[in-house]
Amino acid sequence: MSYDLVVIGGGPGGYVAAIRAGQLGKKVACVEMERAGGTCLNWGCIPTKALLKNAHLYHQLKHDAATFGLSFDHLSYDWSKVIGRSRQVSGKLAGGIEYLFKKNKVDYLKGFGSLEAPGKVGVKKEDGSTEIIEAKNVIIATGAKSRELPGLPFNGTSVISSKEAMVLENQPKSMVIIGAGAIGVEFAYIYNAFGTEVTIVEMMPNLLPVEDDEISDAITKSYRKAGIKCLTDTKVTGTQDNGNSVTITVENSDGTKEITADTCLVAIGVSPVLPGGEQVKLTDRGWVEINERYQTSMPGVYAIGDIAGPPWLAHTASFEAIQCTEGIFVEGAAVRRVGDFPGCTYCYPEVASVGKTERALKEAGIEYKVGKFPYQALGKAQASGETEGFVKLLFGKEHGEVLGAHIIGENATDLISEMGLALSLEATIDDIHATIHAHPTLAEAIHEATLDADGHAIHF
Repeated sequence: MSYDLVVIGGGPGGYVAAIRAGQLGKKVACVEMERAGGTCLNWGCIPTKALLKNAHLYHQLKHDAATFGLSFDHLSYDWSKVIGRSRQVSGKLAGGIEYLFKKNKVDYLKGFGSLEAPGKVGVKKEDGSTEIIEAKNVIIATGAKSRELPGLPFNGTSVISSKEAMVLENQPKSMVIIGAGAIGVEFAYIYNAFGTEVTIVEMMPNLLPVEDDEISDAITKSYRKAGIKCLTDTKVTGTQDNGNSVTITVENSDGTKEITADTCLVAIGVSPVLPGGEQVKLTDRGWVEINERYQTSMPGVYAIGDIAGPPWLAHTASFEAIQCTEGIFVEGAAVRRVGDFPGCTYCYPEVASVGKTERALKEAGIEYKVGKFPYQALGKAQASGETEGFVKLLFGKEHGEVLGAHIIGENATDLISEMGLALSLEATIDDIHATIHAHPTLAEAIHEATLDADGHAIHF
């Protein structure tokens, strides 16, 4: 069997590449070990958002019901149904991807993909047999997996990755989370909301350390207020798996101490998932090396998404999928690599950003001005009871161009798209000033923060 394109991996990079090639009239196959959608849809982005919604709803009913004039005799939850709902959401969307494969005439091949030689892909099936298919072009989109902490391997029960955290049969009474990036912070919110005693250990000064310092500081304060123990500026110096619990030794300015918890979630990053067979050239850190057109060291073989290194985000993988596929099949296509991209953390309050942080601008010696506006001053935020957070915008001092946007608060992950477009179009303060933002909306905070950069905020 011969194809114009075989994609190894069916995640948000792989399935998008396969579908786009199908739209271009090419004969395409997508090889995936599990269900279509990859880690993002089945074990990452989507099921965690379902769990976060459950957690936030339960938290609101438990703590804020009276504020909204609601009352009830008893509030409880069924942990198995909470987990079950997230799996149902993932299953439904995976079925949707499989439908899109059929619609766009993409052959969906279930199995483990391998590069047997240039132009030849192996598909190892569940029964152990391997089928060799010919491909004029191959895109590797095999993604990444959770990285283990040295000396503390995953066991699926007391030492877990994000995958196991989504399907734990029994809710732990206590959990220690190592790493305060997006994954660690999101699961901290979920488990804390349902009553698990959560401790986060992070070696940097704040949670979400890649974000703007003010945002990181705000989410750290919010989590501590919610009862989550946040051990920042703290190193893990020892670990012990006790079988039904885990003990970790940590060190910070207060000294050394031991923490024992039912479960330890390790969220310190990811490592590459390479296809089998012949290997393309890798970077020093083990990611697939690519050029500006996503071409690897092997002729006719390309790589996109997590397997090609940071940023490890579903939406950047999908962007790369379109760029790479059109670069292969559309004559004269101007292929782009990822530039500015939104980073989103779906905890409560949500966190989102695009462009430069204030820290980065200072380090680069770029002159800038800042505009900020709090949710507290928004009519929509007051009406919905979501007043925690603020919008912070960064503009060039001389020309007023958008340099960065940072939001913490309700719907931050949706609001950030406006600022992503502003960056893409090289918009200025004047452009946003002249754009009417509907009232009452949370998006008014963007308009007001822009006004504030020139000292003209109306409502604060």
